[in-house]
Amino acid sequence: MLKALEERFTTRYQAFDGWLLLSALSLMLIGWVMVTSASTEIAASLTGNPYYFSIRHGVFVLASIGIALVTVRLPLDWWREKGPMLLIVGLLLLFVVLFVGREINGSRRWIPLGIVNVQASEVAKLFLIVYIAGYLERYLPEVRRTWGAFLRPLAVMALIGFLLILEPDYGAVVVLTGCVMGMLLLSGAPLWRFLLILVIVGSGAVMLAVAEPYRLQRITSFANPWADQYNTGYQLTQALIAFGRGHWFGLGLGNSVQKLFYLPEAHTDFVFAVLAEELGLFGAVGVILLFALLVFRAFRIGRKAELAGIPFAAYLCYGIALVIGAQAFINISVSAGMLPTKGLTLPLLSYGGSSLVISGIMVAILFRVDAEVRRRQRRSAPTARPEPAEAAS
Repeated sequence: MLKALEERFTTRYQAFDGWLLLSALSLMLIGWVMVTSASTEIAASLTGNPYYFSIRHGVFVLASIGIALVTVRLPLDWWREKGPMLLIVGLLLLFVVLFVGREINGSRRWIPLGIVNVQASEVAKLFLIVYIAGYLERYLPEVRRTWGAFLRPLAVMALIGFLLILEPDYGAVVVLTGCVMGMLLLSGAPLWRFLLILVIVGSGAVMLAVAEPYRLQRITSFANPWADQYNTGYQLTQALIAFGRGHWFGLGLGNSVQKLFYLPEAHTDFVFAVLAEELGLFGAVGVILLFALLVFRAFRIGRKAELAGIPFAAYLCYGIALVIGAQAFINISVSAGMLPTKGLTLPLLSYGGSSLVISGIMVAILFRVDAEVRRRQRRSAPTARPEPAEAAS
């Protein structure tokens, strides 16, 4: 009885998911603080202004919030109808970046647009999720029964993966492949198909790893970074030193030593290592719990949408949860030495306009799905009948 009243009260009076808002805003604000702390020295060295990256990141935060407020007003039908077109736009961006992209650290991942650079893989990531969600809604019975319908989304993913490898951006390939596979699995496709594909993909990954010396070098340096700590294992050893300095409660905000030109990419790919050094184990675990809360709420909203009979919204939420969860897991694992080094940002937290804006759009879509599910529940909820005494009076 109490549980039913609580659910009815929540459905009727709460307009949004408060836990989702708490986790998303907390990660964005923590990210702004940590980017400021991690980038002051390198910003002063490069530009003369210690708050250069902090100001830019603050603009990105405000821009992502503004774009998210616009996105949350877009109905789900708009995303459903535009899914194929958005996929084509994503593919064109991945194709264009190979020719006009700005090369940084040996990779062409950014399209220069004046004062900002657009990371094509971040945009393609969102558009692929939207397309796969619409595809699963249209062909769900066939996906569960036939190989052809099951393999078509993987063929699209293979094309996107090929373009990403040409950049190269192997981290994005891993994240998107895991996302598409996860969405297909959650749609009810047979498990044995995934096991067969995993064997094939795993064999291909091993062949790619041993085909180029630098890839094999990354793997061997990950296994024992201290064997070559001033060359291939440099980034990882400096990140591990940052974790070691942090202890339980950290050195204090702004007191990181590794950010003083020891740890490369301290405010981007390895911002979590600086966070662990300054805020300690408790701060690092707190951020991990915020990511876990965000991913859990995304899956919960998706499940509610599925039960409410909105499969497109459900698979859209599942895809967003998988992408954010996988990218956060890989970034944190790389910083902690659990995975080989990959150039992946930490969603909502690392420095980078494209990643922050796309992550904000994804969170806004979750809020939109939640709002439409609540609206549908309110319409289907039975209206209260007056008591006999009240009716008589």
